[in-house]
Amino acid sequence: MLGQEPPELLQQRLFYQGRKFSFDVNHYRLPNGAEGNWECVRHPGGALAVPVTPEGKLVLVRQYRFAMQGRLLEFPAGTVEPNEDPADTIAREIEEETGYTSKKWHKLGQFPLAPGYSDEIIYAFLAEDLEKLPQPPDQDADEDIEVVLMSPEELEKAIAFGEPIDAKSISSFLLYRCHLLTSRHT
Repeated sequence: MLGQEPPELLQQRLFYQGRKFSFDVNHYRLPNGAEGNWECVRHPGGALAVPVTPEGKLVLVRQYRFAMQGRLLEFPAGTVEPNEDPADTIAREIEEETGYTSKKWHKLGQFPLAPGYSDEIIYAFLAEDLEKLPQPPDQDADEDIEVVLMSPEELEKAIAFGEPIDAKSISSFLLYRCHLLTSRHT
């Protein structure tokens, strides 16, 4: 049956190796015999937290993104380092980006970020029982971040009215909402 066999990799060429990702072009033969080139951004993955304060506020960041030439509203997130557990990644990133720490974690799920051109997987977590750190760690020098507290309803309105919000945050917010629904029924 067509589509059951994986394509055959005939050639892989690395075009760029950066500090966070690489870019390669792959020449494949498809199961139907057709051949072609497919580009891919190779990324080690990212971890993201949906942090919720004891008062029920979501902790987000408004961050300048160079590729977008503007500030986007996002949940705190970071790149998974080599041989690092995504849970460790996000525990570090939430402190660095927001100045909060969490005592209670729950894995919400994982999903491909942009499977049309990248192999990046986002690992989403719920962070509860937040505490503000007395002395937050310094932010990375290449980050321009403002911490924003919002109710879930305020975030829904921001999404509905087109405020610039990244896709991983919208997807993770949906996972959070699904978690709330399922946890009420268990």
